[in-house]
Amino acid sequence: MRRLVSNPPNSWRTSEVEYLDEIPEAHREVFEDATRTILSKNDEAVVGFSYGVNPYRGCEHACAYCEARRRHELLGFGAGTDFDTKIVVKPNAAALLREAFEARSWQGDVIVMSGATDCYQPLEAAYRITRQCLEVCAEYRNPVAIITKGALIERDLDLLLQLRERARITVTISIPFWDADVARKLEPGAPTPARRMRTIERLAASDIDVGLAMSPLVIGLGEERLADLITAAASAGARRATLGFLRLPSPVDAVFAERLAIAFPGRASRVLAHVAEDAQPVKAMIAAIYLATCRRVGLPCAPVGDDRSNTPPAGPRELRTFTRPTRQGSLF
Repeated sequence: MRRLVSNPPNSWRTSEVEYLDEIPEAHREVFEDATRTILSKNDEAVVGFSYGVNPYRGCEHACAYCEARRRHELLGFGAGTDFDTKIVVKPNAAALLREAFEARSWQGDVIVMSGATDCYQPLEAAYRITRQCLEVCAEYRNPVAIITKGALIERDLDLLLQLRERARITVTISIPFWDADVARKLEPGAPTPARRMRTIERLAASDIDVGLAMSPLVIGLGEERLADLITAAASAGARRATLGFLRLPSPVDAVFAERLAIAFPGRASRVLAHVAEDAQPVKAMIAAIYLATCRRVGLPCAPVGDDRSNTPPAGPRELRTFTRPTRQGSLF
């Protein structure tokens, strides 16, 4: 996949780059993060979870709409091509997570992986940081909620089964578009929608609590096959569904608008108009289709909202079975 360097101006920096000649091609670069903590605390009640673990910053799935793009600017990178190609890894994540679990203040809250970028993006195949973190969660019997587009999660089915038995595990597979052409243009580095659906099917066949996230739904591109997507997920064994509409904070709006214009020049203005106008009547119609289809196929569904695509369900507190291992590694 060929990527040319294209980033909106970074609001945290006083300089930017303009190319006077041909724009160079961007290649993947990997940076190590020497952070001393791994748990990110979330205080927004609307988000639905308190603690997240993000093994990576930046994401090769390159989804044009990803809200995490704006956080890449805090690293001195751009929110556009830099987010897709300059990936920051946290090699000490598992050790830091173990340290957090050893703190007497830790009460075994659900850990969300990830609250920002995808924990099963392509680099995970080599770095295995997500797997190492899941091993720590299984050892400490700490519940986990995962949201991903990555079929690589199937590699870790053994750990998911351990977590199912020892604590609690929920997985949410994100499929905003059922049309493969639309998905390829706006999520160029992610597995195809059909491949993600097979992941739902495989996890469900192993009795893993797996659901479907149709977030963010992009009005003008995602609603046409919404009923087909929900029906396919129910047939694959999904236990729940969520839907959220696209939100475009700055500078994500500039990245999305540019890539939308390239991919869908004839539809871009209409799609952006729906976002700008908030399109409440259209949202109400789509919500009605979503709710009616879920009822028809017997798929439990959450209320419709703005995109909270990184919000898998957290388990109730009484399901927590957190425990610290002994020095020999056995469990209390």
